[in-house]
Amino acid sequence: MPASIDDLFILPPCTGEVDILHVDSDFLLINKPTRLLSVPGRHPQNHDSVVSRLQLEYPGAGIVHRLDFDTSGVMVVPLTKLALSHISKQFQARSVSKHYTAVVAGIMAQDEGVIDLPIVSADGPHYKVCAATGKPSITEYSVLARDEMAGTTRVWLHPITGRSHQLRLHLQAIGHPILGCEFYGGDWAKAATRLLLHATDLSFLHPRTAEPVFIESAPDF
Repeated sequence: MPASIDDLFILPPCTGEVDILHVDSDFLLINKPTRLLSVPGRHPQNHDSVVSRLQLEYPGAGIVHRLDFDTSGVMVVPLTKLALSHISKQFQARSVSKHYTAVVAGIMAQDEGVIDLPIVSADGPHYKVCAATGKPSITEYSVLARDEMAGTTRVWLHPITGRSHQLRLHLQAIGHPILGCEFYGGDWAKAATRLLLHATDLSFLHPRTAEPVFIESAPDF
């Protein structure tokens, strides 16, 4: 989520809980509710966030990656400097694997595909696809289910890159905006009471043992 969005608005309070899925001496694995910041916003009234809540019980909690305000799902939260450094390097090296589930407008014709469209910052909190100045952005997708009556498709998403708003923009660009997306959803922005995008799983190497760590959490939509 862009840092500038909360400069303009006082965000509504989030009543959802941060669900702690696993506690390790070096990190937490959690499930973020929708409509909660990952880190405190600049406006004093936008202090509520994943990290500010967790630091009440785990003072060493830090952030190595974020989910958009509207996106729910799994996150890893380092508790030590070693974990912060080690896991951060894994994200930088793109060796962390993560997948998302979304419900999008329309019936997707192909069972799977790759969206390769460069993304650049636009006005305010928005981003846009731009071949001239955009940064390389790649998303793999596969269809989980099609709902002919509702005219929607449930998709499994694998972002190869991690640009802001990448999944929302890429799906909108191919004509299948995510339901409930206030930025890029168009007529489908009000088709759901929340953004139907959820970080479903995450895998990385343990910062101390180098053993694989995997966490998953099914969406509530």
